[in-house]
Amino acid sequence: MLRTLTRPASLTGLVALLIVLLMAVFPTQTLESALRGLSIWWQVLFPALFPFFVISELLLGFGIVHFFGKLLDPLMRPLFRLPGIGSFVVTMGYVSGYPVGARLTAQLWEQGLVKRAEGERLVAFTTTSDPIFLIGAVSVGFFHNAALAPVLAAAHYGGAFIIGLLMRFHDRHEPVSESPRRLQQRRTSRLVEATKAMHEARLLDGRNLGKLLQDSIQSALRLMIVVGGLVVFFSVVMELLTRAGIVEALAEGLRLLFGAVGLPAKLADATIFGLFEVTLGARAAGEADTGLMHQAAVAAWILSWGGLSVHAQVLSLLSRTDLRYIPLMVARLAHAFISVVLVYLLWGWLAP
Repeated sequence: MLRTLTRPASLTGLVALLIVLLMAVFPTQTLESALRGLSIWWQVLFPALFPFFVISELLLGFGIVHFFGKLLDPLMRPLFRLPGIGSFVVTMGYVSGYPVGARLTAQLWEQGLVKRAEGERLVAFTTTSDPIFLIGAVSVGFFHNAALAPVLAAAHYGGAFIIGLLMRFHDRHEPVSESPRRLQQRRTSRLVEATKAMHEARLLDGRNLGKLLQDSIQSALRLMIVVGGLVVFFSVVMELLTRAGIVEALAEGLRLLFGAVGLPAKLADATIFGLFEVTLGARAAGEADTGLMHQAAVAAWILSWGGLSVHAQVLSLLSRTDLRYIPLMVARLAHAFISVVLVYLLWGWLAP
């Protein structure tokens, strides 16, 4: 038993030692990659995510989440086996992108509004790219083709919806959280009940506007520091693995697999980069020049998988909950391959 417990710790220690040794061998490249990661965080992620983190905290404090939860409860339960309050996480997660869905799910869990299985279902299909990144950065910035956005969006968000439907069978024996006063909803207007739920949540929170705004900003800043640290860390790791030839070795093995199934071998590099970091992978897919359909399919895979950097961000947000990582990882893999299939299926109708 002790050997089983110490194996993961020993492996982690060896990986950390390898990274330290590579940093000593490539000090200049380590500094340059860290600065690149810091630049991405400050110029892209901070302005994109910080306002959403603050706004989500304010909406929770004002009870808006409870309003939508009560209003959309009849839709969320039959489709996804989730309480209506999960609709707020779905909306904010899709609009603002990863890792906002995980952040909001963790908050709902801490408030006792969702159970473990429900939280795992929510995180599984709300860990998605935001439309601005998908359209502006990937379609326009990396592929230089805005007409590619519809097929990427349909494959990515359509795949997420399918994952949501499939995840309703996850821990299917666990009952869904009950909504307060469900019997009263049958007698009174649902809009009236939603307004009452919002008012009661606001009274229960009790903070005035100044205190709520201060707490929201402080919480968002703490979260952004964690996100920034992970981005810098993975930027350094990717650079060191590339310099050490590990990325090339992985890509060479994947090239053989791609060749066997008829995919362009050049896309193997983009897939390996995307395995670790979504931005690097999507950029490499746009630069591969192997045929737009195959490039779009790999880009959809990368966007839906999210990269280990995003996985680490989600894990850091869920660390204070009892939500498990394995369901998320399986859902990300399934979402990635479903998105690839959807790109090929939809290409005839939505192709640029």
